[in-house]
Amino acid sequence: MGMPLELNTMIVTKGQELRLEENIFQLEKNDYRIYPMHIPVEVKKTKNGESSGIATIEKLQWENAKTIITYKLISLNSTN
Repeated sequence: MGMPLELNTMIVTKGQELRLEENIFQLEKNDYRIYPMHIPVEVKKTKNGESSGIATIEKLQWENAKTIITYKLISLNSTN
């Protein structure tokens, strides 16, 4: 029996991110997902929305059919 797996090339937060430190965030997603580690990826609030910034994924955890990523925001796109 296989396991469903999704490959993601951007971080979509849907406003569910949790700030751990000044520029370190954690996000929990349903199902198992793979993200590129330690290379810049876009951060968006919604899949088709505008880019909020650029981040690198520092930690990836799979547990109980969930994926938890810890990412470092390296660039923020300001709306001002």
